[in-house]
Amino acid sequence: MKTVFNIVLVACILVLVYICYASIMGPIDFENAKKQRDAAVIARLMDIRKAQQEYRNLNNQQYTASFDTLIDFVKNQKLPFIYKQGELTDKQLEDGLTEKKAISIINKAKKTNNYSEVKKWGLENFKRDTMWVAVLDTIFPKGFNADSMRYVPYGNGAQFEMAIKNDTAKSGAPFCLLEVKTPYEVYLNGLSQQEIANLKDVQTKLGKYCGLMIGSLETANNNAGNWE
Repeated sequence: MKTVFNIVLVACILVLVYICYASIMGPIDFENAKKQRDAAVIARLMDIRKAQQEYRNLNNQQYTASFDTLIDFVKNQKLPFIYKQGELTDKQLEDGLTEKKAISIINKAKKTNNYSEVKKWGLENFKRDTMWVAVLDTIFPKGFNADSMRYVPYGNGAQFEMAIKNDTAKSGAPFCLLEVKTPYEVYLNGLSQQEIANLKDVQTKLGKYCGLMIGSLETANNNAGNWE
């Protein structure tokens, strides 16, 4: 009887030790896993932001709400790169010469084969050429997989929510808003549901989005991330 009692007592002690351990390590393990997943999601959101900014520059200041369109842009489009040789001197600037005017003089000389004006302004070594470089070779590292942009890391195939909204500033100027986001439930899937609920409760009380996102459809914020 005493032996049975001792066994039960040891079992109870082990259960209590495990409960105490879990209560301490559970939140720590969750936070460590969350930091790792946050980093992966943030990196992906920043890739999307870079692609959208370049897309906007070449598409009348408009973003796209389509990942198909954005991925095709990254894989197949090119960006302008200005090759510069020579700089205007202080004397040239004082005489009213600008880069735009200098380029116009040089282009006219090329068409007419008359370089007297070029020599007059001392532009023999001044050059500005536009080269077109593939997006993938310009803003992303070698081996970047554009097709992965749409997918949320740790999301088991889930895609980011991406939307745009056209608005008008007080001055009357039109502008486009971008928002890309994913909720905690998607990329923290498989971790402690209680910890996720606690996290959401804190964010909700603070009036913040329960997840990670860039941009906003409510206000212009230069596509800042809600972690920045």
